[in-house]
Amino acid sequence: MTKRIALLAGAAVLIVSLAMTAIASARPSRHRPGAAKAQTATAQPDQVIQWNQELQKVLVAPNAQPSSIHPTRTMAITQIAVYDAVNGIVGGGEPFLVDLNGPRSASAEAAAAAAARTALDALLPSQQPAIDSFFESSLPQIGSGEHVVRGVRFGEQVANAVLASRANDGANATPPVFAPGSGPGEYQLTPPAFAPAGFTQTQHVMPFVLQSAGQFRPPAPPSLTSARYAADFGEVHSLGELNSTTRTADETAIGKFWGAAPVWVVWNQIADQAGVGFANSLEQNARLFAALDTTLADSAIGLYDAKYAYHRWRPITAITASDQGNANTTADPGWLPLANTANDPSYPGAHAEFSQAAATVLGDFFGTDTFSFSLTNAGVGITRTFDSFSGASQEASASRIFAGQHFRYDENAGQALGGQVADLVVDNAFGQEGNRGRDQHDRRDAHGGR
Repeated sequence: MTKRIALLAGAAVLIVSLAMTAIASARPSRHRPGAAKAQTATAQPDQVIQWNQELQKVLVAPNAQPSSIHPTRTMAITQIAVYDAVNGIVGGGEPFLVDLNGPRSASAEAAAAAAARTALDALLPSQQPAIDSFFESSLPQIGSGEHVVRGVRFGEQVANAVLASRANDGANATPPVFAPGSGPGEYQLTPPAFAPAGFTQTQHVMPFVLQSAGQFRPPAPPSLTSARYAADFGEVHSLGELNSTTRTADETAIGKFWGAAPVWVVWNQIADQAGVGFANSLEQNARLFAALDTTLADSAIGLYDAKYAYHRWRPITAITASDQGNANTTADPGWLPLANTANDPSYPGAHAEFSQAAATVLGDFFGTDTFSFSLTNAGVGITRTFDSFSGASQEASASRIFAGQHFRYDENAGQALGGQVADLVVDNAFGQEGNRGRDQHDRRDAHGGR
């Protein structure tokens, strides 16, 4: 080995179907040379996609991991292990955490499967039987022989190095308890469960690419006395109410659909289908999911930094409060949202941030925003159809207003933050050899050597 190892130390699952129509490349991708073209998929997806799909399943299993650890961290670590393992054999890309030369005679498919299995066994130990069973079922597809044995060994080696590099990143620390304030604008625990505020430790986790959790922290939300706040209050009061007479049937479907499964899982499902539809190679898929899920993980870190910096109240609290803080808004004590409110502050909006981040990564990777696909959520019996990544992102953002979860200013701030995080990741990580903007040691030093 001539290179170095860089050690930096249930929900409903959507069924995604693909409509292969009118997909064109609008601009060259920084990650895929040449125009992207869709093709009808008949062959079984490669091991990167199959393991991404398995990751989605085990991640949403009850009690799969501590509730204080954001699921995007698990996704990022797993996909980074897969990427560095495949890249170590195939080459052509800039390594992210593990810079090792794998044996060129090794099977890259075997390395991908072994890296995913090793990472997931460590991160989700309660799911090890299902993970190991899936690994065994994948071996007949990969084949046999010394090249497979070498690939498995290399994938395990890389995954263990990635796990070691993130072992002390702060995710496993005891999360701080958020004490709600009082008065207009302050986040309060929300009905019906009044659960403690969640993911309070996420902002303290060492980022993957961000220099700090607050690198792109948005400006403060609008003042409660502002006309903007009053307008956004009125919008969610009207459109987000459980039995709203102003929300259309389609808007109701949108609100229900996007709240029925974790949004980071939905975007991985979209990427699964895009990887097949654009005929990605194994190494391209490894790069795609590493970029996507690392972006989502850093998006979570930036999101919760902002949420707990501003601790802005949710619509359910604002609309029912006796003390409104704005002479142009009127309390409605009996108001209920279309969906139960998440247990964290309102600003910025998570669906907006994660969706904008994901759509930005996918559009950059494929060199086009245009992609036709359908998503069906069996849990609520709703299908949504889209012709672009940005179209899905915009709908995901609007859905939280229709569901009574967020003010529009939350969603706008979330979109801005997600776009900034995504741009940073795609410009500084997982590029072609030599394109990465900075060494991982720089970020390690910036976070106290964790």
